[in-house]
Amino acid sequence: MEYLSKERYDQIVAELNNLISVEYPKIKDDLSEARAQGDLSENFEYRAARRAQAKTISRIRFLQRVLEHSRIIDPKSLPTDRISLLSRVEFTNLKTEKRMTFTLVSHHEMNLEQQKLSCQSPIGKALMGRKEGETVEVDAPAGRFLIRIEKVSSGV
Repeated sequence: MEYLSKERYDQIVAELNNLISVEYPKIKDDLSEARAQGDLSENFEYRAARRAQAKTISRIRFLQRVLEHSRIIDPKSLPTDRISLLSRVEFTNLKTEKRMTFTLVSHHEMNLEQQKLSCQSPIGKALMGRKEGETVEVDAPAGRFLIRIEKVSSGV
């Protein structure tokens, strides 16, 4: 089971609808045009259209599976006394003394440029369920380090 914010769920639905109603019919037209050109064995346009078709079908199936196994998070049902999905967390890396702020989200929503950190990342896993003021050990691929949770708020 995956949990998504309403915003991300709507983005996935919009992308899926666009792929099904706009992109896929366009690719089918491109395939028909390429077939009409004759010899398919040396027809670059036909091979490119087939690759685009396979890629689009794959993406459609992936998005359908994501939506099938996802639930929208109700922000009101999330705990406010500890870190959970959609929590905005400010923490300090005690090794580098660098202070960072991220919102914990599902891996489908992760975007470091928007300060959205996956709850399945090493830092996300270490933060889940913790409280403000705690010091947490993070076991990351680059090695172990400590972070101190400075502030926790609702990310919604």
